[in-house]
Amino acid sequence: MSKNNNASGRKNTGLGQTLRRTFLGGLFGGSKEYTIADERYDSPSKLAVKRFFRKPLATGAVIVLACMFIFVFVGPLFDPVDLSYTEVFHKNVAPNMNMMKVPSEMKNNTVSISSRGSFTIGLDGNGDVHMWGYYYSLSSDPRRDVMKVPQEVQDANIKFAAAGTDHCIAIGDDGTIYGWGEYDNGQYGLEGRMTDICKYKQPEELIEGKIDVANVKQLVCGNQVTAILMNDGTLYCWGNDMSGAMNMDSVYKEYSKNGKIFNEIHFTNTDLFAITNEGEFIVGKNKQYDLYNGVNTIEYIGERDIVDFAVTGDSLALLLDDGEIISLGTIKAAPTLPEGEKIASLSAGTRHFSLLTESGKVIAWGNGKLDQTKVPAALEEDGAVDRVISTGFQNYAYKDGKLVDTWGLKGYLMGTDDLGRDVFNRVMNGGKMTMTIGAVAVIVASIIGVIMGCVMGYFGGLVDLVLMRITEIFSAIPFLPFALVLSAVLQGSNLKEDTRIFIIMIILGLLSWTGLAKMVRGQVLAEREKEFVIAAKSMGVKEKRIAFRHILPNVISVILVSLTLDFATCMLTESSLSYLGFGVQLPRPTWGNILDGCRDSLVIQNYWWRWLFPAIFLSLAVICINIIGDSLRDVLDPKSEVEK
Repeated sequence: MSKNNNASGRKNTGLGQTLRRTFLGGLFGGSKEYTIADERYDSPSKLAVKRFFRKPLATGAVIVLACMFIFVFVGPLFDPVDLSYTEVFHKNVAPNMNMMKVPSEMKNNTVSISSRGSFTIGLDGNGDVHMWGYYYSLSSDPRRDVMKVPQEVQDANIKFAAAGTDHCIAIGDDGTIYGWGEYDNGQYGLEGRMTDICKYKQPEELIEGKIDVANVKQLVCGNQVTAILMNDGTLYCWGNDMSGAMNMDSVYKEYSKNGKIFNEIHFTNTDLFAITNEGEFIVGKNKQYDLYNGVNTIEYIGERDIVDFAVTGDSLALLLDDGEIISLGTIKAAPTLPEGEKIASLSAGTRHFSLLTESGKVIAWGNGKLDQTKVPAALEEDGAVDRVISTGFQNYAYKDGKLVDTWGLKGYLMGTDDLGRDVFNRVMNGGKMTMTIGAVAVIVASIIGVIMGCVMGYFGGLVDLVLMRITEIFSAIPFLPFALVLSAVLQGSNLKEDTRIFIIMIILGLLSWTGLAKMVRGQVLAEREKEFVIAAKSMGVKEKRIAFRHILPNVISVILVSLTLDFATCMLTESSLSYLGFGVQLPRPTWGNILDGCRDSLVIQNYWWRWLFPAIFLSLAVICINIIGDSLRDVLDPKSEVEK
């Protein structure tokens, strides 16, 4: 037989020829050159593969499904789900990747950057305010849109600007105080809807009059609270009382009687902290702030003075005059500096700390879930930077007034849910769970269905009669209600989560085998009357071997088609159970229970990303599997016409 060579002289292999004709011919309209002679020497399996991949739709479905399998099974190895993780400051954030996108006007002209949650406010040397990140308010009141800087602020020459959890405060060069964003807890001058017990109103003199901006030392915003510290130690606080504003105001008045003034203040999520001109550490709610392994903070510090300090949402970092760093709160482990290194400055974001050494090195520690502590290697060298701003979930490094690098959270590709969890991560890990449950259920159903169908079809008689009645009994069970009842029973048990999930897989398999069993029975009934079966019997081959080694391979095409279609069905069933609250329980994600969390008109209308992405992935997976199943049914049908 002559060899068919291409232009380069290389042999046209079957695989190469198949791929070229599949993509060039099927996808781009090239001519098909297959003839019966091309397939004359192919085995049935090779012929089926060739015919399958000559279908552009089937090829596309395989590629998409393969990519989804890689996404949901390989992706979690690099980004596993943390079932205990939540982030209150990132609730319902829409898909965006601009949380660290510094405006060009600020890259070489930065005065300050402030953030606590999903949005950031920056102030440049020209007195202009810039916003980046994301915030969404359900209110139609334009004043609540914290991302939209009011026109009066745009027209003013701003000297100080700070961002809280849901509001911003700015001070103009004429002493005017501006506020915008949410105001229900008295974050600024507008009257909110909360009771007076829950808020501490902005001082009237700051609303009606103007502050001496030349005397302002520090403007800080916290969790629905604001504070202004003056150079003479005067402290103004207002906002949510839960943040310690009122307490600190009274503490300030007490200390001021003794001639002590505050040098620096910072807000955690629940309190206001300060150090005095004498290096004393002051707490708004509790003067004996006890967070360091049960050791009284004041006693632990002893006679040493606090040179600098920084706070996250729930932790403190104190720099003492002897160079030691004390880390308190949820972040208890402070870094150990190399021999001879000294700290130049401390800064903190919402969940992490960073420090700059006198030699220009950057060190970060704390919660690095969102890459806040992943300092670029270049910044760990001597003299890399001379200023570091850590704020919110991002960090900004400067050298000679120019922005040289950033690290931290860029954004969320698919947004976040109502607990601040990354939808991308949960869709990826939820797909692994959904597909695993579907695959295990199909395997269980297929084993039972194939064995039952083969035995019924081959042996017939009383065996067939009894087993068919059992099959009909299982078929008569209302599938979804029965699965709901069993799942509800499991929920009330003391079984571990992994055990309960495994039982759900088995239940799905035990309730899904009847259709395949009937199909295999019909095929075996037809096959057992053929000549090769008679020949095997005449040679003395055992009945079991004839049924499972001779007849079963001849009906494998039907089984393969059923496997693919049942896989899609089991995935939908698991998603339905989870959607109804009877499948895998939160916080462990599946595509079904992610959608279950979106059964609300408010979510559907305003937070579209929470239901759209899991719905797309589930729909694509089911559609692709069904396309593959239908295509397999066509190419494995021995009566179908050979394609030309």
